[in-house]
Amino acid sequence: MIPTSKKLASECFGTFCLIFIGTGAAVVNGVFPGSITHAGVAITFGLVVLAMVYALGDVSGAHMNPAVTLGFALAKRMAWRDVPGYVVSQCAGALLASALLKVLFPSHETLGSTLPSGALSQSFLLEIVLTLILMMVVLSVSTGAKERGITAGIAVGATVAIAAMFAGPVCGASMNPARSLGPAVVSMHTEHLWLYLIAPCIGAAMAVPLCCAIREKGCCCQPLSAKGCES
Repeated sequence: MIPTSKKLASECFGTFCLIFIGTGAAVVNGVFPGSITHAGVAITFGLVVLAMVYALGDVSGAHMNPAVTLGFALAKRMAWRDVPGYVVSQCAGALLASALLKVLFPSHETLGSTLPSGALSQSFLLEIVLTLILMMVVLSVSTGAKERGITAGIAVGATVAIAAMFAGPVCGASMNPARSLGPAVVSMHTEHLWLYLIAPCIGAAMAVPLCCAIREKGCCCQPLSAKGCES
């Protein structure tokens, strides 16, 4: 049994790395235009997710995302009592990463914030659908509340990269409340933050009944004791 303190430290560090490297790529691309490109930023997000899943998946599950943690809890893959600690740790990691990027690049206005380029309804719907897809992949490659195994990192990282590749210019392809919270708060661009806090959670919640409909019986929504899952 892994101590809760280690799980929370893992989530904080993993989310820090995700935001520092992922949004850091967007910031560097803005400071040095064309140095990384949009495709490069999308791939960077996918690769850092892949790396963190392999590095931390056997400790905390490498959620790095409050919406994913919510999805696991709704699927009864983890205990609800663990959710607040995970979410606070993830948000702390995101805020620390954005604060460090602000120190490194003080002139950058948005620090990689996710902002809608068109109608709010368009971005809201996109974030729901993208997070639903991501959560479905995560549930399919995880055991209990942990993403592990030789294919987990590749599958989840590829999903993040693909979503960011085509939807990034439209809605930012956040799929992660913590990913949007850090840059928005530190850069003080919080005008659309509500969208990126609510829509991913809706998408993650919708993925749970979809997983139950597609996957084998008992994959989700069964008591943790019945599945033998570690909480």
